[in-house]
Amino acid sequence: MKYVKRLTVVSKQGLHARPAAIFVETANKFSSKVTVKKADSEVSGKSILNILTLGVECGDEIVLEVEGEDADEAIQLLEEVLTRKYV
Repeated sequence: MKYVKRLTVVSKQGLHARPAAIFVETANKFSSKVTVKKADSEVSGKSILNILTLGVECGDEIVLEVEGEDADEAIQLLEEVLTRKYV
């Protein structure tokens, strides 16, 4: 199964440091392939270095793709992480 969602990052920090670590930790709980896209860049969602290289800021739109056996559960949890407002 493959899921694709277009999301706007609402965290003031964007997808940096703590939010990125939580995202990667969550992604690695699943066997599904996780891909994050911003503009023309596409990286694995299971690597914190890859996520940080995207430079995702608050208000940026990204595309989240999850493919695999547990993709339905994975996309729900990852969307929750991406739309959470960190202080």
